[in-house]
Amino acid sequence: MKSLRKWLTIVIVGFFAIGTIFANGSSDSAEANQVTLNVLDYIDATAPGYAENEAIWQEFTDSNSDISIVKEELSNEAFHQKMAAYVAAGTIPDVMYMYPSGRSTTIHEMKLVKDLAPLLGDDFLSHFVSAAIDPSGQVSPYLAELPQSITYSSIMYTNTKLLDDMGLKIPETYADLKAMVPLLKAKGIQTILMANKDDWVMQSCLFSTVAGRFLDSEWIESVKKGEAQFTDKAFIDALTFIQTMYQDGVISPNTIQVSYGEAPALFAAGKAAFYIDGDWRQNAFITDPSSGTALISPEAQENDFNFMNFPIIPGEKNPGVTSAILGCGYGISTAIPEGSEKEAAAIRLVKYLYSKDVQKQYLEVGRYITSRNDVTSDKLEPFITKMMTFHDSIGNTSDVLDGVLDSTVYSVINSGLQEIGLGLKTPAQVAAAVQEAMDTQISSK
Repeated sequence: MKSLRKWLTIVIVGFFAIGTIFANGSSDSAEANQVTLNVLDYIDATAPGYAENEAIWQEFTDSNSDISIVKEELSNEAFHQKMAAYVAAGTIPDVMYMYPSGRSTTIHEMKLVKDLAPLLGDDFLSHFVSAAIDPSGQVSPYLAELPQSITYSSIMYTNTKLLDDMGLKIPETYADLKAMVPLLKAKGIQTILMANKDDWVMQSCLFSTVAGRFLDSEWIESVKKGEAQFTDKAFIDALTFIQTMYQDGVISPNTIQVSYGEAPALFAAGKAAFYIDGDWRQNAFITDPSSGTALISPEAQENDFNFMNFPIIPGEKNPGVTSAILGCGYGISTAIPEGSEKEAAAIRLVKYLYSKDVQKQYLEVGRYITSRNDVTSDKLEPFITKMMTFHDSIGNTSDVLDGVLDSTVYSVINSGLQEIGLGLKTPAQVAAAVQEAMDTQISSK
């Protein structure tokens, strides 16, 4: 009996010892196969749909136990400054949110991200609109990032109920818009609200459309080659139109004190008849699934608001043109070895983020109008369906200037537009300053 107990003890100890060995071996193996992806993402944690976005990323983590995601989330200037720091240090993330041009130009020019076309494959890319996968729209010029959308940067969000209550019609011309000013002002209502404290807003969300009405893309390319000048009459005419809007009171100089975060709530509260911003801003007004609240209720979105193109401008050469650009998307670092497990993990993540199911979820929270051509939903709030209709209504587009010009040039346009609004500089003076920046940029090459 004693020898049997001794034998059982040896067997049990041996079993646990062997089990431990196998357990350790399995753990070591799992750790050896674990791939870590560092991600820099652009998202505003206060925006509606943030919780849904986090759930989308968590779903990937739960379904891909062999991949660890170390994600950094930033927005606005904090994002751009962090990315610039990573580029300067030579330590860009494995997967990053980026632009097709503009603020991501350095990433393109230094070829810091891979060409996604061969990595994602023709079959996967066949589910996207042709403009999104056309590499000519990216500085690289290859598919450095897969645009999540085609972005229209100049939309007039219109309070149609306010106009109806005051007996005003949708303006077809700038003269119609100007005629509203004294009537609205008498009620303490602004005609057009913009968040002009952030200097990129006027340039990206209105002036790019105005410039596109007076000039064409070929002219911009000529300027970049030194064959045309920002001091040309047509460009000064475009700047002068912005000055006229301020002088006519169509846009108040007080908007230069309104920050990007403040403007949507002011418009929703009926402080202005129109609000000019990009199509992405629809997200600020619709229902936040987490809180169940909305700046503008679905009923009001349906009955009291609509989207329109900027009216006819006196002297415009390109009627109906609206500024647009390829949307942002995710890129994969060239520092990841070709054919490696990390590269495979990054491709798996990118394909997941652009999958039909994930894009449907982003469409439903109004983050953007997806560039996939096979996504539909019966859960869209009226602003989203109206924005899709707006997209379909636009025939011709113009460049968003900060998407086609170097930052040393468009930053002078940005500040110059504020100076025009404040009466500190004339359009001719701003045009001369922009040309000086362009000359410096050309001579630096």
